[in-house]
Amino acid sequence: MKKLNILVTAAILLSYGSCSSTESDPVIPPKVPEEPPKTTIYTDPQILEMVQKDALKFFWDYAEVNSKLARERYHTDNPGLDANVITTGGSGFGLMTILVGVKNGYVPRADAVSKLMTSLTFLQTSNRFHGAWPHWINGANGNVIPFGTMDNGGDLVETAFLVQGLICVREFFKNSTNSEELALSQKADALWKGVEWNWYTQGQNVLYWHWSPNYEFQMNHKLQGFDETLLTYVLAAASPNYSIEKSVYQEGWARNESIKSSASKYGIPIVVNHNGANGTVGPMFWSHYSFLGLDPRGLTDEYVNYGDVTANHAKIMYQYALENPKNWNGYSAKNWGLTASYSRNPDGTTGYSAHQPNNDLGIISPTAAISNFPYTPTESMNYLRFLYNENYSKYIGVAGPYDAYSVHYNWVTPRYLAIDQGTIAPMMENQKSSFLWSLFMNAPDIKQGLIKLGFHSSQYGF
Repeated sequence: MKKLNILVTAAILLSYGSCSSTESDPVIPPKVPEEPPKTTIYTDPQILEMVQKDALKFFWDYAEVNSKLARERYHTDNPGLDANVITTGGSGFGLMTILVGVKNGYVPRADAVSKLMTSLTFLQTSNRFHGAWPHWINGANGNVIPFGTMDNGGDLVETAFLVQGLICVREFFKNSTNSEELALSQKADALWKGVEWNWYTQGQNVLYWHWSPNYEFQMNHKLQGFDETLLTYVLAAASPNYSIEKSVYQEGWARNESIKSSASKYGIPIVVNHNGANGTVGPMFWSHYSFLGLDPRGLTDEYVNYGDVTANHAKIMYQYALENPKNWNGYSAKNWGLTASYSRNPDGTTGYSAHQPNNDLGIISPTAAISNFPYTPTESMNYLRFLYNENYSKYIGVAGPYDAYSVHYNWVTPRYLAIDQGTIAPMMENQKSSFLWSLFMNAPDIKQGLIKLGFHSSQYGF
């Protein structure tokens, strides 16, 4: 009996031990390696079309709801922010982007005409200050939204960017046999002709950026080259009713010839003195905003060749990324381009900065390299492959490339600005077909204004 009890006890212990061993040391099947996320590799033509369609979405799908003009910003992380804040200059870029959409069949022509008519009708009744629109407009009522305490009136530079778009709209539809399209062209013409460019000289040989009904010219910001404001002088000279004299251009923009520079960077002539950037170049948008319509190829005045100015600006910016003097992680031949955009603050929050070689914060702004397509087609295409084939999930959102990112800080802002998205489709299209350049440069009043200022163009025969 005692022997039997011992055997039973032993059996129980063996059984118990067996269960314990099974629970504490389970048999683990070999781990099957996870497949890496599949990356779609797009062809170059696919990428080029995707980028233009994506940029168009900002002005088509995310336009200000009442006016159909461009919102200042669209934040995917806060879509309602500033929903009724219209940007005047960005709206001009938007008009040109929509024309690209019509030309390429991305949007129905009749729908585009309807949207554009809504926008231009809104502009007719919006606040204007001696013909110039303010920087920001309230989409709900057309009233000025002050950009700053004294910046609550006319903004001549933003107005110039809007007018650039208006003239392209006028030219695109002016020979139409469709009554709505013809009316749209005529409305664009009337809007541009109402800007009192010469008022903004104060009777001096220079244009001023701002005028306020409360503060008049107290901001005292002269337009002098080189920066983004060349277009303002061209339009002011081209105006049939409020034109400036050539001397305003010579003394104002060209600074009595001191705009010229003999400096070079990376063996590339800089050609002009970039404001505040002695010996180097400023942010890339200086060679974009005025040149959505102005074709710089073979465009010369008595001082410089603007084809060299813009192309060399882009080439120097590319070489700067290769040199990478601040040793930022990520800068390379396929990841480059500094311009004004959203930025990363030192604490990791989002701010804004005019990125350039003398203000390099490790931030890449996609619009810089993409909008350089007419100047650096190979380098810009390499950049697009980097975005769309290698980093689509990181840097591409609902309206194309996000405004800014940093590989170094592993940072990206899921936000968009009109003035950055708005140069992409027009400049890509100019590189492909000279579409907007041809519209703008062949406009009779523009050609007359350029000739008045002493310009010659080998592309357009004057």
